[in-house]
Amino acid sequence: MPQLDDIDRMILNRIQSDFPITSSPYLSIAEDLGLSHDEVLNRVARLKKEGIIRRIGGNFVPGKLGFVSTLCAAKVPYDKIALFSEKVNRYPGVTHNYQRDGDFNIWFTFIAPSMTEIESNLAKISQETGVTDIINLPATKIFKIKAHFDV
Repeated sequence: MPQLDDIDRMILNRIQSDFPITSSPYLSIAEDLGLSHDEVLNRVARLKKEGIIRRIGGNFVPGKLGFVSTLCAAKVPYDKIALFSEKVNRYPGVTHNYQRDGDFNIWFTFIAPSMTEIESNLAKISQETGVTDIINLPATKIFKIKAHFDV
């Protein structure tokens, strides 16, 4: 497991919930933390390569942008999990895809301009994979919490 030093932790804590919206965000981070621009860039690149940082990007509220979202659960035979996950991940509206214990063992979230588009894509996924047990669980009420992990 990769080792994090204090500088890595400072950078991770800074970018999680307070990423600067500027033309040079990593320069702003470097200045705020008393580091060089190159050091911040190199450390972020290393943390991504090591899998500590999975993604850097914005999170948007789909409904405020005119989109809908849903949580889906699929019952996927063990020998089809890799194929199913690969097919699901090809859809640009899929934001999360993960395996869980239980009969419905693959869960993913889907965002699209309409529920009709999501339903159409779920039908395509079934056709492409042969997996027909996919449950569409659209939210009836949204509860958002801020997930910040002090490293």
